[in-house]
Amino acid sequence: MDNKIFTLFMALGLLLLTSCEKDLPKYTPYEGYAYSELDVDGGNWIPVLEESGASIEVPVPDATDSETYLNELEELKQAMSDITSDQKRAITYWTNNPAVRWNEIALELIAKYNIIPGPNADASYTLPNPANPEGPPAFPFAHPPYACRALAYMSVAQFDGLISAWHHKYQYNRAAPYVLDGDIDYAYEENDIPSYPSDGAVIARASKNILTAMFPLEADYLQQMEDEHLESLLLSGGNVMSDITAGTTIGDAVAETALTRASNDGMKDAQTPKAVSDSIKQAAYDRFGWAWDNLEIPERPVGLTPLFSQVTMWSIDDVESVRPVPPPALDSQEFLDDVEVLKDYAQNMTDEKRRLANFWQDGLGTYTPPGHWNRIANEFIVQYRLNPLQTTRTLAYMNMAIMDSGISCWDAKYYYHYPRPIQMIDGFETIAGTPNFPSYTSGHSVFSAAASEVLAYIFPEEAEQMRAWAEEAAISRVYGGIHWSFDATVGTDQGREVAQYTLNRARADGADN
Repeated sequence: MDNKIFTLFMALGLLLLTSCEKDLPKYTPYEGYAYSELDVDGGNWIPVLEESGASIEVPVPDATDSETYLNELEELKQAMSDITSDQKRAITYWTNNPAVRWNEIALELIAKYNIIPGPNADASYTLPNPANPEGPPAFPFAHPPYACRALAYMSVAQFDGLISAWHHKYQYNRAAPYVLDGDIDYAYEENDIPSYPSDGAVIARASKNILTAMFPLEADYLQQMEDEHLESLLLSGGNVMSDITAGTTIGDAVAETALTRASNDGMKDAQTPKAVSDSIKQAAYDRFGWAWDNLEIPERPVGLTPLFSQVTMWSIDDVESVRPVPPPALDSQEFLDDVEVLKDYAQNMTDEKRRLANFWQDGLGTYTPPGHWNRIANEFIVQYRLNPLQTTRTLAYMNMAIMDSGISCWDAKYYYHYPRPIQMIDGFETIAGTPNFPSYTSGHSVFSAAASEVLAYIFPEEAEQMRAWAEEAAISRVYGGIHWSFDATVGTDQGREVAQYTLNRARADGADN
């Protein structure tokens, strides 16, 4: 895949939904831009995991009139004088808001590894093993729970790192090389943000470290991307080497904090042995008189991550506190009415409903529903010209909300263990397969509602559009025959409720003051 392709919604592609028709968004290449604001007080914002912006120390920088710094300037100018065409292309690619680029790289890796392990010759299954990432099958299987967790940890590390960078930038106020030396041409739009430490270097190191832990087989590729990114920071005229070194120091520190949390968050136990999976299913049957059955041939012995519900949440202490109401009993009129709704959709499928089901499918080989919303977020970040600190704040809170909503959704899925339509309606067929986990509530609906609420908070002018897209994503799963209507409607409410816990943190972090 081409890592140098990134696109954003043009304004014309962001029209409100006005009828059953919705034009596909139009894209254009993303390049650097002038920031809408600088957030000079950003170093005082409250991080997610670090104690404060000052909790990570970097050396006091050399004065700009010192011999050491003047030598750095000369080395920079020499390097820029020998720049190659490939290096120029790299500078254009990385831009002055590289968190978007690293998010794009993460989405590409998710799509690459979103391949469900197939059965062995004897119809048994072997799960991906982080202790043997080469497999077979290769580790990881980047399904939606795995994807939202990887995006959350990377985004939180980026955000915490840039709060620290902003703290030191305005503590030391060392101007960028192109400001100090008129012979240096800056590759991007000029701004007054101090250069020490390099925020780009924070992003590069933190992102590389997190993604390497999440996608260990991509270590060489990620190192190559970090090397190219760090070199572009220098050759852009925006940083000298000591700026970059201080930035990587912060990046290492925030990544270590994030990965320490990840190692103890319970994800390693989310995929259970068959005996545990069977006990969860039996408990649901004893409780409600129903249970979801996997209809694959050969049948996969365990559903997808039954204990994802026990992974540590970012903003909620008790997952049961946001568990939705029970789904309809299988002999209730509400359930029988929904059977007829799904039959009607299947028998009277329109091109528009099919298009929406396919557009929001985000199945195997894609960057999953959480990735879809990251793509949307990136496009609005560029449209509204957010600076790097604002960008990482947006992505951190959105991905925290998506992950928390996913944990809540999986709690409902395996607590209620509700059958899918294909299990309950004779001869029923879906448009795009059936996922390997229970029906209630809809993951697409929960992920989308949570993401849309955070984006509505960050981009209030787009709130109506964000919520309309979330509702469209939810109903698309019903059109596809994958979910019941109440999976989607209750899931949407669930995602919105969970997102409020994240937004309470966001409103208290100092950025809105």
